[in-house]
Amino acid sequence: QVEHPVTELVTGLDLVEQQLLIASGEPLTFSQSEVTISGHAIEVRINAEDPAGGAFLPSPGRITDLKVPDGFGVRFDGGYEAGDEVSQFYDNLIGKLVVWGRDRDVAISRALRALDEMVVDGVATTIPADVAILAHPDFASVTHSTKWVEEVLDLSDEQADTDVSEPTGDNATVATVRKDTTVEVDGRRFAVSLWVPEAASPTRPGRPRNRRSNNSSGGGDGRVAVPMQGTIVKVLVAVGDSVEAGDPVCVLEAMKMENNVTADKSGTVSEVLVASGDSVGSGDLVVVIE
Repeated sequence: QVEHPVTELVTGLDLVEQQLLIASGEPLTFSQSEVTISGHAIEVRINAEDPAGGAFLPSPGRITDLKVPDGFGVRFDGGYEAGDEVSQFYDNLIGKLVVWGRDRDVAISRALRALDEMVVDGVATTIPADVAILAHPDFASVTHSTKWVEEVLDLSDEQADTDVSEPTGDNATVATVRKDTTVEVDGRRFAVSLWVPEAASPTRPGRPRNRRSNNSSGGGDGRVAVPMQGTIVKVLVAVGDSVEAGDPVCVLEAMKMENNVTADKSGTVSEVLVASGDSVGSGDLVVVIE
């Protein structure tokens, strides 16, 4: 059960402990008739995604500060600490906040209080969207559905998290990732593992950056920038191509998701600054349109 903490809080059972006992050949320590349900539990998944405008764009980077709430009826399951890197290559789940209350209203109030106390700096998170959901009357009255966030919830007023840090200066710590490859020397093949900068692009050092906008539109001046760190998996235009505003110019992969980077205005492509396979950082320019 993926969300086993919810079951554990309302039953008092430790399901992981029971799994380990069964794997060791031991029987369950309880019978079905002994299982009782008490109260109401809610789990909130805290992901490194930016909910600005309802886009939920991946937000990899270094967590500069992390403080999790505690207290009666509050539980946090996570694997990150301050200083850890949320990689662009893996799942962006920072942790699970799980709360218990004697009824749904109490659980919602406790979840909102816990989210207010939680601090995650360095990367954008889904916390603003989580708060918007929990505070919505539809959620309190249980009239939401699996399509409710997509069809009803209005996140248009959400702003991009401006407290997202990036390494700067000569002494900045650079996150590295393992790259496994095979090389051939004199007819012999060797498996090689390399540790390389996570957002490095050795074929295009010093790529220009655009800091005036935090979205793929590049601010409307034809300088199209990527909104997040990731890898270019496909370039869809070439120099000389005519494009319309909103046309995709390349595809960016980050945290297992592919995102279209779109033209901010109509015109002719004058520069293409990336190629398929390039790694890019948030704000890097990829295409210039005149």
